[in-house]
Order: sequence, then C-alpha cells, then structure tokens
Amino acid sequence: MRGSSHVVSDVMTHTVVAVGRDAPFKDIVKLMEQWKVSALPVVEGEGRVIGVVSEADLLPKEEFRDSDPDRYTQLGRYTQLGRLTDLAKAGGVSAADLMSAPAVTVHPDATLAEAARIMAQRKVKRLPVVNDVGMLEGVVSRVDLLKVFLRPDEELAEEVRREVVSYLFPAPVEPIRVDVKDGVVTLTGKIRDASLVPVAARLARAVEGVVDVECHLAGGSATE
Repeated sequence: MRGSSHVVSDVMTHTVVAVGRDAPFKDIVKLMEQWKVSALPVVEGEGRVIGVVSEADLLPKEEFRDSDPDRYTQLGRYTQLGRLTDLAKAGGVSAADLMSAPAVTVHPDATLAEAARIMAQRKVKRLPVVNDVGMLEGVVSRVDLLKVFLRPDEELAEEVRREVVSYLFPAPVEPIRVDVKDGVVTLTGKIRDASLVPVAARLARAVEGVVDVECHLAGGSATE
C-alpha cells in the first residue's frame, strides 16, 4: 500500500520573517504586529535558527513593570514560584535576552502528525522548519496543519478507493461504494472477510483530510 501522508513542507509558510540576536525589543513587537504572528525565529549567520522569541517571552516586561526585580529576588517569592526565567526576561532588551533556546523546531520531511505532536507536547503554536544543518526554511503553524481538511470530498473519495478499498478488497462480493460528505467517509458493500472491517475503517481514517469514517461493510460469500 502506498503511503499518503503529507509532510510539513507541503503546508508550511515559506516566506518567513526572522530576527537576529541583537534585534531590539521594540522592533520585535513591531514585526509581530506587522506580520500578525505570535513568535519569531531568531537566527544568526546565514540563517541558522538559535532560538524563538514569542509573545510569552515579551509579556514579563509588562507584568513586572511596577515591580522591583531585585527586591522580589531577595524575598525569594518568585524563586519559589519558578518565575526566575520570566523575571530575567522582564529586563531583556534584545532577542538574545528574550528568546527561548534552543528552539523547538521540525524538519520539512516530518509528517503533519509528528509536527502536531511536537506542538502539543511543547505547548507552542508555531514551529520553525529547519534543514539538516539547522538553517531556516519556513514556519509551520497550527492553522497550516489544518489545511489538509480543506481537501475536496471527491479527492478524498478517490484516495480511499485507491489506497484502502483496492488494497484490502481486490475481489469483493459486491462493489464497495465510497461516499464522502464534508470529510466524512462512508463505506458500503459486502466483503468476504468481516475481520477486515475495522482495518478498513482505520486505514480510511488515516487518510489526511478525513474527518470521520462510517463503515457499513458486511461480511459474506458469493454463495450467500
């Protein structure tokens, strides 16, 4: 069976705005507003990603605006709360001071499922896409990962027929019908081996862009 997984390079944004380690705080805020993004890769040299600066990295400056960092450190209040990193970033003035490093990145050949898993585990909304030597190639966001659900129903139906039905049921008792509406796949027909029904449902659900699968396949033989 031929795989149908899309990879990060299929959906990522290739035009990316990034900043150098010396980028001033105010310039970072301006770029985020201009490009409508919540985070920016920080690069050095010819484009090697060394970190990411996000809105969360910038907010401590506002949060601790009316505070005296030295006083709070001496009291140990923020040490106890695990806020020393935020406290340090409150005094940051450049990308190097503010960024989270090392950057959480993904390879362009990673599957969308792998990228989604990284985002969920690391609690980030965007991932810089880097090649084997860490050079920036693009950015993939949560919205990008959802693009597969924009695939037309007929395109999904054709892939399910080709990759699932033809693979599992080369000689069905009666033709297997594949219908797709709003991303929901419905399989109807009679097959020889009922044990393959859950396999068919699982493989159809694995086709990227499929929202759900309804399986109405019945086991039987040609003499029934």
